[in-house]
Amino acid sequence: MAILETNNLRKQYILGAHAVDALAGVDFVVQKGEFVAIMGPSGSGKSTLLHLLGGLDKPSDGEVTLAGQALSMMDDNEVTLVRRHHIGFVFQFFNLLPTLNTEENIALPLIIDGKKLRDYNDRITALLELVGLSDRRYHKPDQLSGGEQQRVAIARALVTEPAMVLADEPTGNLDSKTGAVIMDLLRTSCDEMDQTVIVVTHDARAASYADRTVFLRDGCVVREIVCADIIDPHQRLSLIMEAVESLQI
Repeated sequence: MAILETNNLRKQYILGAHAVDALAGVDFVVQKGEFVAIMGPSGSGKSTLLHLLGGLDKPSDGEVTLAGQALSMMDDNEVTLVRRHHIGFVFQFFNLLPTLNTEENIALPLIIDGKKLRDYNDRITALLELVGLSDRRYHKPDQLSGGEQQRVAIARALVTEPAMVLADEPTGNLDSKTGAVIMDLLRTSCDEMDQTVIVVTHDARAASYADRTVFLRDGCVVREIVCADIIDPHQRLSLIMEAVESLQI
């Protein structure tokens, strides 16, 4: 069952006297529980696509349909509620609030939604265990490593039990070992919590965790590689590296 679909999705920016197409007609379908990676060179439209999928920006043309609901048919408040209740975001720069501790940063989406923290204590405790930060529950972000901060961000993205998690370069500021831990967590959330995960990445190793990798160039989908049935991680990585090389990404 498709949880997300785009139809002829376009995004154009006006730079001075010129129009620039960030996305030039993207048709894209994601199934419920699927893990998808999006790769492409700088300026190919990866982050623009992710922002449109999450309702953070509006397309110039075309449609995003999430769980059967067309985002263009909603007003800003309705899109905000869909985003708040059904989508979890993980960003490259963590975006944790420095004055809040780990528990509070994880609970932030609940607090914004008017929920009482004490009612979600068990869920937060389970997420802390999932991301391996039970002993960092009351630490502020400046007391955590980069990898720990990103794990907090993942727990925050999962706390509302969203149908879909969107991650923009989640390993971009991390070393390879820590990046692997982050991708393992996202893979686990997909496999064990039946969540749909879409990751924008420039890292072929990160993309090798996905069931499917979609390659963008000049705002268009130019290739897809399906790895869902390939068990060997080295074979997955090899296929993606070959595509990266052939597409000169």
